[in-house]
Amino acid sequence: MRQSGAAATNLPRGFEGAASKLPPLYKAHGETYQADTCRAVVQAVEAGEIVYQTLSRGQYYGRPLRGDLPGLCLLGFWDAKRDQRWALDWHRNEGVEITFLESGSLLYACGDKTHSLEAGNLTVARPWQPHRVGDPNVRASRLHFLILDLGVRRPHQTWTWPPWVLLTETDRKELSRMIRHTEQVVWPTTAEVRGCFRRIAREVETDRSGSRVSLLGAYLNELLVWLLEMFRQGEPRLDESLASARRTVELFWSELSRSVEQLAEPWTLRNMARRCGLGVPQFVDCCRQLYNTTPMRYLNHCRLKQAARLLAHEPQRTVTDIGLALGFSSGQYFATVFRGQMGCSPLAFRATTGMGESMDK
Repeated sequence: MRQSGAAATNLPRGFEGAASKLPPLYKAHGETYQADTCRAVVQAVEAGEIVYQTLSRGQYYGRPLRGDLPGLCLLGFWDAKRDQRWALDWHRNEGVEITFLESGSLLYACGDKTHSLEAGNLTVARPWQPHRVGDPNVRASRLHFLILDLGVRRPHQTWTWPPWVLLTETDRKELSRMIRHTEQVVWPTTAEVRGCFRRIAREVETDRSGSRVSLLGAYLNELLVWLLEMFRQGEPRLDESLASARRTVELFWSELSRSVEQLAEPWTLRNMARRCGLGVPQFVDCCRQLYNTTPMRYLNHCRLKQAARLLAHEPQRTVTDIGLALGFSSGQYFATVFRGQMGCSPLAFRATTGMGESMDK
């Protein structure tokens, strides 16, 4: 989620995090992202609309997590006895987010799909993967959640589990692979997984200044063991490309192409590659594999695609204004490049009925 300021103040006694002013955690494609601060939840707690029991670090909302368990950002649950007037809009987290719906129902969106969650469902969102809870509002539900930072900011980077995770190296690698390499978002849970979440919830409720951290560490390790067993039983379809450099580049272009402001930036090969965490040769190679062209040519393609949309749907804007807004140095240069790809001038394109829509397909 792009953050523009601190979250709500006047928090209930013992709760911290959401109002703290911390530096952004992640920058991508010219946008600054800070992991979700759950402002809507803060307001619901303040209004007495939900029970909210969490331990947290950093900007996350909840009682401060004392003691060890580095990398654990948020752990706990909410209990909403009735339908709410809010939702958690599209947001991202720096770590893996796992939620378990113990009771009630929720609409949950991740990527380009929306899922109807029922009691017993579990969701997994990979680091920085956009997701949303509730549409248009959160329904009556008891939802458990944890966020664990594994030290990654892009899909192709290696996951590093915290030192308190006691799985064998083989099991850690397999669990990483199960989560990183599947698009499956929603999972049916086992009795063992459900039991772990309930035990964790009891310890979160009773923790005072780190008094239950040892038990929480033990239960979290047990949860990871049973999650791995659950994933094995589910036999998910694995796709290695989801954690590849090519996937990183694909996500870069997907987000960049939707933003007029970011398309207008003075991009160079070097800073595009740097935003993806790659060297220039690898970045160029990935672009050729994906789009059969060079990055700079594909950048112009994306700019012209947006230009076509603006020409068709914003008739009050001049051709020059649109060209400059998308990073072209002049209206004349924009018209030349546009004619070279479209076979007609921007004005002629605007006058042609239906052409704007066809470019978006």
